[in-house]
Amino acid sequence: MRDRETPDLLAELALDLRNCWDHTTHSVWSKIDPELWALTHNPWLVLQTASRTKIETLNAAPQFREQLSELVHRQRESLKRPAWFQQAYPDSALGCVAFFSMEYALSEALPIYSGGLGNVAGDYLKAASDLAVPIVGVGLLYQQGYFRQIIDVDGTQRALNPYNDPGQLPVSPVRNADGDWLRLSINLPGHKVWLRAWQVQVGRLKLYLLDSNDPANQPAYRGITSELYGGGSELRLTQELVLGIGGWRLLHELGIKPEVCHLNEGHAAFVVLERARSFMAENDVAFDVGLNVTRVGNLFTTHTPVAAGFDRFAPSLIGGYLARYAREQLQIDLSRLLALGREHPDDHDEPFSMAYLAVRGCGAINGVSRLHAVVSRRIFQCLFPRWPDAEVPVGHVTNGVHTPTWDSAAADSLWTKACGHDRWRGVMDTVGSDIRCVADAELWELRATNRLELVRYVRQRLATELAARGEEPAIAQSVFDPNTLTLGFARRFTSYKRPNQLLHDPERLVRILTNPDRPVQLVIAGKAHPDDKPGQAMVQAWARFVQRPDVRRRAVFLSDYDLLLAERLVQGADLWLNTPRRPWEASGTSGMKVLVNGGLNLSELDGWWAEAYSPEVGWALGDGQEHGDDPAWDAAEADALYEILEQRVIPDFYTRDHDGIPTRWVLTMRESMARLTPQFSANRAVREYTDKYYADAATAYRERARDRGKSAQSLLDWKAALLQHWADVRFGDLQVTTSAGKHHFQVQAYLGDLTPDQVRVELYAQSRDGAHPLRYQMTQGNPLPGSAKAFGYSAEVPASRAPDDYTPRVVPWHPAARIPLEESHILWFR
Repeated sequence: MRDRETPDLLAELALDLRNCWDHTTHSVWSKIDPELWALTHNPWLVLQTASRTKIETLNAAPQFREQLSELVHRQRESLKRPAWFQQAYPDSALGCVAFFSMEYALSEALPIYSGGLGNVAGDYLKAASDLAVPIVGVGLLYQQGYFRQIIDVDGTQRALNPYNDPGQLPVSPVRNADGDWLRLSINLPGHKVWLRAWQVQVGRLKLYLLDSNDPANQPAYRGITSELYGGGSELRLTQELVLGIGGWRLLHELGIKPEVCHLNEGHAAFVVLERARSFMAENDVAFDVGLNVTRVGNLFTTHTPVAAGFDRFAPSLIGGYLARYAREQLQIDLSRLLALGREHPDDHDEPFSMAYLAVRGCGAINGVSRLHAVVSRRIFQCLFPRWPDAEVPVGHVTNGVHTPTWDSAAADSLWTKACGHDRWRGVMDTVGSDIRCVADAELWELRATNRLELVRYVRQRLATELAARGEEPAIAQSVFDPNTLTLGFARRFTSYKRPNQLLHDPERLVRILTNPDRPVQLVIAGKAHPDDKPGQAMVQAWARFVQRPDVRRRAVFLSDYDLLLAERLVQGADLWLNTPRRPWEASGTSGMKVLVNGGLNLSELDGWWAEAYSPEVGWALGDGQEHGDDPAWDAAEADALYEILEQRVIPDFYTRDHDGIPTRWVLTMRESMARLTPQFSANRAVREYTDKYYADAATAYRERARDRGKSAQSLLDWKAALLQHWADVRFGDLQVTTSAGKHHFQVQAYLGDLTPDQVRVELYAQSRDGAHPLRYQMTQGNPLPGSAKAFGYSAEVPASRAPDDYTPRVVPWHPAARIPLEESHILWFR
């Protein structure tokens, strides 16, 4: 290796965020600057701050040069090998998926995330890299990111916003063909706003980030990408314009032409407008054609469990920023654009909803857990009037986590021994059965090792925090015990997550923690938004509780919850707690992260745990029903939480066999690891999105885009006919007879000026016991005497249900249409 190659190879490794889950590179950075590496886990920062002398000294060591060369060679070779996608879709129409998200939690080296949404997006890109699914990410590079948390002596949370220096982040300027820094522009009222583009390497994939901090911009516009979820609604709107409109234009500048756009929440919904505009310009067609062509290639994933959680903007604000864009670029009136984001298009006072725009601009919608899909169908039912909740077009793909990111070194070793190195890069068919073969002693040793590492980390971090507050850091060395049951509890502090459920009866909690025979220790972390005063009060309540002399050795609150702290907590906690109000946790992923490390869950039956839970894999809180914010129910669940800990969790942990192994606990560990780790992994989620949505969306988009959108024009003509003539559709008489175990239905349908091939007549029965609704297409008969526009329809159904359970209905039908997403007319018999 030539001397000048070493810095280049180090830069290649440091700029690839694969280093945050491929632990083989970690020893390189610890050799360069062990202290800085331990504090930041930011290879690029370590490399940028290292002296030339240090690099030259390392380069002089043959062993270091060989190690570096081998790491780079192995990484390059791994990127060339075919992976799951090439094997599963060798002839796919899917060439590229553009994944748009407001935040990404890839690494603490790139702090452009807040919480759950970013965690999902970051883990998703990592898993897509492992599987070689052709995804490109689009986001924003924030100058400050999300706030950092400090806890004062009295427990008060303070928010700080340190600057993200791009020179110390693992990002590279995107260059054009001439080598110039790629800059593009969007028009905001009165001014052109320049956007700089940055590239992040995520294994096989690239993430592109837009940044408005360009010297050519006015100061106010330089601050568009200042902070994540900060400022007022106008700043949020401009950020979302940059993400959606600017993001699509960036892809165009790079020559990237995705068949599929995946909107990770409604923040990115403006991309549906810009993608339609792009198709209009390239094919010289009207906006409605452009939107109908491109929408089938768009997927909207909602993460929001309450309608109030969606971004809404005042009509005047939308008009100020988008009236010219609508008129000159989309060639439509502002009222037409506003209608896309309203429940009632003609209500001029109704705010503009980004979620509604996403629904009307996408060919599929999904929630992030099975329960969340049910909740989302209720939320969006208003856009599909008279359609049953069960038929509102929202599917689900439950979130997953990127297991190689969250496993400890000990867990990685155990899984590798049991399941092989490539266990998370394929279909994982045998992972569960392989891990079930691991001996009790090995599983228990994993927990002991991880717990000990967490205890050491807690003491070290707590000592630093105590010193910063002017307290004696030596106190930290008496905190926690490596042999004590350790509970982890970390999340955003806000009312619906009920982070203070455990504090409902503080004295009972103290007795649980300080039991001399079966003690428990608790590590807590989490932030409250700077504008969330009740959330900050809950942070303060915990910060004060852990200062009590009788619990100080058994409970700690660690400030500034981030990815590095989360990694330690999910690796070391024996039990992860989660106490949201059902159904306000759309999915949740923190509890998924403990699975690979042998941690167990005690959680409300909400989000992912509602579909994951069984008595063999953990413990559940709640009755599976919704109780709102009823204080009496909160109190009852708090009592139930204490009881589950006292009567079930703690005895399982401390009841040991003659070898000192808690056999019942380990049995639950094994089943949780085997059954849940692969199921709730980002590997499974990425494959499910590809199988369920991406492949179909790519094919549908290519079909509609053919011949300058000719099929989309056919759809628009069909929709226009329905709009004009639907009011004339009606039912005539209905006759029902029963014989030979079947109900025989005959109904008259008057279609007006619609033809039978433009509609379907169906029998519908509501679902029972959680099953799908029953739908039977009725057979068209001859025209009714005296009328060429009326027909008899008939159907036979099993007589297992009463005939009154079934209702005839008329619904739109077109071979290329997605009903009711693209056409929501419906007529019921009664």
